[in-house]
Amino acid sequence: MRILFLSDTWTILLCFLVWLCLQTGFAFFCLFLPNRYFAPDGLIFRSHCWEKEGQIYEKLFNVKRWKHLLPDGGMVWKKRGFRKKKLENFSKDNLNRFLIESSRGEMTHWLPIFFFWIFWLFTPPMVPWIMLIYALLANMPCIIVQRYNRPRVQRLLNNLKGREKL
Repeated sequence: MRILFLSDTWTILLCFLVWLCLQTGFAFFCLFLPNRYFAPDGLIFRSHCWEKEGQIYEKLFNVKRWKHLLPDGGMVWKKRGFRKKKLENFSKDNLNRFLIESSRGEMTHWLPIFFFWIFWLFTPPMVPWIMLIYALLANMPCIIVQRYNRPRVQRLLNNLKGREKL
């Protein structure tokens, strides 16, 4: 239900500003949440049977071909960020951190999608649906990459733990 009526110019500017605030605000919010909220084996973040340990994303979206093109937002936040684009350290601690930060990254991209409804407050009725499409196009590739990579890193971590037991 539209409650704010602005000129078209101001409405468009507000749309850009709201998206900027949603994306960066949720990234900042997730960055400061404790790691326990991002357990990779939790209900939200664990790999589900239908995902076939991430392989569904390769099959449906050919994720290996384009995932390197996505930006790595983890390094925007210098002191608290974590680079996920390329693993250079394969220690157990670093792999565990990757799993947590991958979950954090996924949540950072889910939250703006769920808040597309805000646009109903100040835009004509058709615009929020366009904003939902934008939110999905802008965020789903990042979510897909996290859901594709996490099971692969989990498998690598399990292999390392298996070798330690020998």
